Amino acid sequence: MSKNRKMAPKSVPQSRTSYQRSEPTQAANVVKLGNRNYKKVEMLPRNTAQETYVEALLEKRMVFAVGPAGTGKTLLATLYAIQQLRTGYIEKIVLTRPAVSVDEELGALPGTLIEKLGPFIRPIIDIFEEYYAREEISRMMENGTLEICPLSYIRGRTFKNSVVILDEAQSTTPNQLKAACTRIGSGSKMIITGDIKQADYGDRKSTRLNSSHANIS
Repeated sequence: MSKNRKMAPKSVPQSRTSYQRSEPTQAANVVKLGNRNYKKVEMLPRNTAQETYVEALLEKRMVFAVGPAGTGKTLLATLYAIQQLRTGYIEKIVLTRPAVSVDEELGALPGTLIEKLGPFIRPIIDIFEEYYAREEISRMMENGTLEICPLSYIRGRTFKNSVVILDEAQSTTPNQLKAACTRIGSGSKMIITGDIKQADYGDRKSTRLNSSHANIS
């Protein structure tokens, strides 16, 4: 990592058995940045599996989050990225995923390549809209603070001082995942999320995410 930019650890609940908490007040949910108030970003694990995930996000340079839909994989990854961007520990957030769906090819959608990828990234943008106004998100995309990078174009790139989120990685080919995992530059972190049971590419048992996850289990 760069000497000038370090991933700062954040607090994690001490107990691994109790997750009950009182409802925060409106003031406690707001943080002032510049002249504007923003919703405070909090990564609050709801169970021991999520706590382990949050600890990995804080401590590891590459994190594989593999599990069923609805378990907070993408949510916690996005919250972590936003938190790091706001505190100045990174300069940009990169979102990527394979352009694979159950029923249609990417070319069937209108618009540019980035616009075609938009519907696939929409769940992550929905999370961003809880913390930024839409016009702010548009400006972030224009100035490169937030980048949507098609997975097929990631080869040859090096992301420095960034958090890279590779979502729906169960649908990657072996070469795609290998190319993505080697894109991390100094001061960067990659978070790879997926559900092997929802693979839309080839044989679920042969997906690269499956074998990669097995190697680190």
